Amino acid sequence: MPHREGHRVTRVGWLRAAVLGANDGLLSTGSLILGVAAASAGRSSILITGVAGLVAGAMSMAAGEYVSVSSQSDAEKADLAVEEQELSQNIEAERAELAGIYRARGVSPEIAAVVAEQLMAKDPLEAHARDELGISEATTARPVQAAFASAVSFSVGAALPLLMVIVSPMALLTPVVAASSLIFLAVLGAVGAKTGGANILRATVRVTFWGALAMAVTAGIGKLFGVAVG
Repeated sequence: MPHREGHRVTRVGWLRAAVLGANDGLLSTGSLILGVAAASAGRSSILITGVAGLVAGAMSMAAGEYVSVSSQSDAEKADLAVEEQELSQNIEAERAELAGIYRARGVSPEIAAVVAEQLMAKDPLEAHARDELGISEATTARPVQAAFASAVSFSVGAALPLLMVIVSPMALLTPVVAASSLIFLAVLGAVGAKTGGANILRATVRVTFWGALAMAVTAGIGKLFGVAVG
């Protein structure tokens, strides 16, 4: 039977953007709702504010992620162009450089030279991209994928506290939104940790603590603002 291994590194591109987007959507929209509610706003005003925050946040996340990952992609392409030029000008030096990388990893000089020669005979640019620059198919930058994952996950996360505003009684809106947002944050933290292979308890506690702090500060500012205006 073939030996199969499931690695999570291939998920890095979309996982980071999706987890960040969902957490940001949930936390920012939940905090925004709590801040407006603490200022004694009505349900319609809270909903309008939350929907506006969802749309603006999703667009901002998508644009920011696209620009950020595009910069990484541009840097990767520039490095590959430099490497391709060096390969065309002095391939022997590049072969020696690749063999040196393998020797530094513990391969004997004789085997390192053979491996470098065979890999460069197949695809010299790929060999140098992977072993010299650290660029591979699994980790290469994908701007569109990251932008889409951020926008969708932000919208899903932001929709959760908005749903609580719709279904909860007005008198209990603040505690219901706060409690449900913390529960959702804990679930997202656990799911993200499970998908990425990290410690589930540590990730859950971390995201819940900082989420509670952010919502408490926002609600406090909204309460002070409501009292001042009133």
